[in-house]
Order: sequence, then structure tokens, then C-alpha cells
Amino acid sequence: MGDYTHEWLCRQIVEGAADAVIFGDAEGIVRLWNAGAGRIFGFRADEVVGKPMDLIIPVNLRERHWQGYRQAMQTGRTEYNRDLLAVPAIRKDGSRISIEFTIVLIRDADGNLLGPAAILRDVTSRWNQDKELRKRLTALEAEVAKLTGAQGSDK
Repeated sequence: MGDYTHEWLCRQIVEGAADAVIFGDAEGIVRLWNAGAGRIFGFRADEVVGKPMDLIIPVNLRERHWQGYRQAMQTGRTEYNRDLLAVPAIRKDGSRISIEFTIVLIRDADGNLLGPAAILRDVTSRWNQDKELRKRLTALEAEVAKLTGAQGSDK
């Protein structure tokens, strides 16, 4: 594979990814924030690295987030290493977005848990489309029920 080192290749993939790649340490302090995270959330790495993840977590979801975070750090397990987690998040400008992500628990050479890395994608557009389709479906179902009920009352 040429003269590329494994480390160089990994760095190129993480930094070049359109998806956000974020690593938080065991205390929930952001230690890695790639360019994709900057594009999605609007924060530059120097504005986030060294700070808690609260900057992107809606206030009403923070307690639940930190409970799950602490549990993963204590147990060394998360169900979101394979299953997608879909939640709202906050951009730098205060707007809410919908994100989906998976978690990779990172361990050192001795097996000690260092923290989670998350690979996140902004799915706001799809979420809004789904919401509109659900709204239209509900309206159509109500209309069908009204028509079906009216026909049933003619008998």
C-alpha cells in the first residue's frame, strides 16, 4: 500500500469524512473534533476541544445523556456500537438538528476504557420529510375514516 502509514491513513479518513467524528474522554470532555463535526455543528475544533459535550446536547436531554454516558463508562458496554441512536442536537447558532450516530468504545493497550468515539450524521432533512409524510398520512387516514363512517351510516 505504498508509503502510507496506518496512522496517516486513519487521520486522513477521520479528517476528510463528511460525517462528524467526535471522541470524548471518560469524563465527557471533547478530545477529538473533526472537520465534519465542524460543518454539522458550526463549532471549530478550538471552540470545543477541552470542553464538555453539553455544547451540542439540548438542555432537556443532558441528564439522560450523562446517565447513559456514565453507565457506558462503568460497564464498558453500549448498545449503540451497532444500533443507531437518533436524537436532537444543537448547532452553534442555537438551531436544533436531528442526528443519528453509533459509538465505538476506545480502550488503551491494556484494555482500560478511555472513552467513546461517536460517528454522527445530520439527518434533519430526512427527519423533516418523514414528519411531513406522517402528518399527511394522518390527515388521509382521518379523511378515509370519515368517508367510510359516512358510507356505513347510510345503511
